[in-house]
Amino acid sequence: MLAHSSIVVIEARMPGTRAMKIICSILCLLVLASNLWTMRNWTERTGVYDDICYLRQAHLFQRFGLGGFDTNITRDDDQYFATLAREIGYPAWDDQARAPCHTPIGDKHVIQYPPGTGLALSFFPAGFQRVPLYAVANFVIFLVATLAIWSARSRRATAGAGVIGMAAIYFMVNPSKASSSMAPTMIVCAVVGYLTAILANAAERSRRLTAAVLIGLLLGLAVSFRLPNLFLSAGYFIVLLGIAIRSKASRDIWRFSAFGAAYLLGLMPTLIANAINAGNVLATTYGAVDATPPDFSLSIAREYFTDMQGALILLTATWTIVALASNVQKTAASIVAINLAPNLAFFLTHPISTPYYLMPLAMQCLWTLLFSYLNDPRHENGGPRDVAIGTKAAKNH
Repeated sequence: MLAHSSIVVIEARMPGTRAMKIICSILCLLVLASNLWTMRNWTERTGVYDDICYLRQAHLFQRFGLGGFDTNITRDDDQYFATLAREIGYPAWDDQARAPCHTPIGDKHVIQYPPGTGLALSFFPAGFQRVPLYAVANFVIFLVATLAIWSARSRRATAGAGVIGMAAIYFMVNPSKASSSMAPTMIVCAVVGYLTAILANAAERSRRLTAAVLIGLLLGLAVSFRLPNLFLSAGYFIVLLGIAIRSKASRDIWRFSAFGAAYLLGLMPTLIANAINAGNVLATTYGAVDATPPDFSLSIAREYFTDMQGALILLTATWTIVALASNVQKTAASIVAINLAPNLAFFLTHPISTPYYLMPLAMQCLWTLLFSYLNDPRHENGGPRDVAIGTKAAKNH
């Protein structure tokens, strides 16, 4: 009796759901402000070869418009890239044949990266591109985190959304600042996580179809930011195809087809860049060093799983297993489970690890599971609902 009274007193002292939402939103805002304060000291010249190549791509788009897809180093006749390379201390800055992060293909030397990051940077004025790109990304992640917080129906769900939201905003400067390609990628992961909840839980067919199209388009575009983002779509293709084959309903077949068509449309910038720079839409602009065969010794796995990325992946895997075992959020959990397999297979057999390689996978999965939980109709009014299939009636517990 005494223990029960203590629990009642503790619960009475806890803030209400609305107050919890306000508190979590303010905390997310404080993390955002901290990020922006930190970013005030960032410079365009990070000393990283990747970043100056992204800036060169942005410069090509600003100078030539859509002609910027052609990244042949001979187009650096204004010495823009040579100047960047000299400023970061690259010893062969004046030798175009030795330009960093460029690949020799035939008689050309082209940027190895897909065009999306440079295209995103090109929307901002030269000399002030990296910081505003990350600022926009931070604001978008903050908005998605706030949406999750205010979608929660209980204090526990609100607190969980707040923790994930604050972490996601913080991750935008550590470790995502390591590569400019991460800023737009993290936007895609957050928005796709939200849309996946609609795809899995929306009652209206039109909303599920719209979500499938938008997810396909965004995941296709994500490949133009980082080529390994290709694997982020695996779960969607397999689950939507499986649903279409099992049901044989025209609406499910059409949804899978629409997703695939939208994905192909999103891939167009990457395919165009491949055709121009590598001579074939399916040819890679990456050199032999990056296109090495898999290392099945998994020697790199220890580095990942002693890193924060490993903890996030283990959290995601545990949440997914629990969701599948309890038959909750089954569609979203299936997508996440299937997504984990090819992504981990690729990165754990890749001979190089970085503090951010697994972050897109981790954040896409966490946002997907979070929004699917928050939008599960069985959790309305802060508690589970026992929904009878094929009826609108439900018994509240």
